[in-house]
Amino acid sequence: MNKTDNNDKAPINWTPAIMFAVTNLVAVTLVPWYGLTHGYSLSAVICFIVLTSATELAITAGYHRLWSHNAYEAHWSLRLVYALFGAMALQNTILHWSSGHRVHHRHVDDVDLDPYSAKRGLWFSHMGWMLRKYPSGEVNFDNVKNLMKDPIVMWQYKYYLPIALGMNFLLPIALGLMLGDMWGMLLMAGFLRVVTTHHFTFFINSIAHKWGSQPYTDENTARDNHFFAFLTFGEGYHNYHHIFQTDYRNGIKWWQWDPTKWLIRGASFFGLASNLKTVPDFKIQRAKLKMQFQRAQEKLQKAANSEKWSVQLEKEYEEFKTMVAHWTELQGLKVQETRRNLQEKWESAALRTRVKEIEYSLRMQQKRLKLLVAQFA
Repeated sequence: MNKTDNNDKAPINWTPAIMFAVTNLVAVTLVPWYGLTHGYSLSAVICFIVLTSATELAITAGYHRLWSHNAYEAHWSLRLVYALFGAMALQNTILHWSSGHRVHHRHVDDVDLDPYSAKRGLWFSHMGWMLRKYPSGEVNFDNVKNLMKDPIVMWQYKYYLPIALGMNFLLPIALGLMLGDMWGMLLMAGFLRVVTTHHFTFFINSIAHKWGSQPYTDENTARDNHFFAFLTFGEGYHNYHHIFQTDYRNGIKWWQWDPTKWLIRGASFFGLASNLKTVPDFKIQRAKLKMQFQRAQEKLQKAANSEKWSVQLEKEYEEFKTMVAHWTELQGLKVQETRRNLQEKWESAALRTRVKEIEYSLRMQQKRLKLLVAQFA
């Protein structure tokens, strides 16, 4: 019997179930009631926006890109800020979050092993997976042993409850007392912030695996969704992330909305972030072209004039394979030069120039392929 056959009988996970029930109930009842009867001060609204941004970025830049994927390294002071505001997000400890997320990437879409598999429905992947103690959600810290060497991670793990309570109640209350709107601050910067931060994060597990484009891979359900990238501080470029998960960027174009990328890059200018990992442009273009060829072939099979264009498409594909082979060969030469302590030769000589030429050729081939596919009738 499949493990998923017994999912409905899984015991209720009371801690998150009660938390979600209380916070969402307050958000849809007391928050609007207080606004209509008393009104919210400008300071409460501003603190709501600032603390929502801080908690969301602690998840995206800290829990996700730093600790789950090791996409860069961060100074202890920045890691401490991430740990504090990550606890304020009420999404469990760094260890729990990162462990589950690494399992998700390793077993994406597997209905038995992926903790929040999109194949089990939109509600399940959004938050249903946390409401019951499903076997797929069982925590095993074997995959986050490297994080256990981080004293800030372990400090947050040990004192998570007092840190989370202090950040979620004491901070908003203190701000409310200082700014003269304690109840408004507690409702807006406290309860409403928790709910919005929760759902913004959960959108990535659910909607970003259902609606959007797949320019880089269709081997899993992850999608790029520009609208939800805006809501999730850049995490909506999820199709890219699932194929290139160690890249500190999700939105790789300068115009793509990715405040998390900008935060990490900005922190690097001040020595707070280092070793920012990026994927070589060639690998990105190769993934996009592979998808273009796949879709062109699918469209050509349905076209009335398929014989006319099949030879041209095959010619383009052969050129693509040749460029990939050349790039692979050049990377091997680069490794050899590095091993001989001649990195400076690689940086300045014809090998580097040739790689750039191949990357340019791939971009040109993408344009040619688009024009070719447009002619399929």
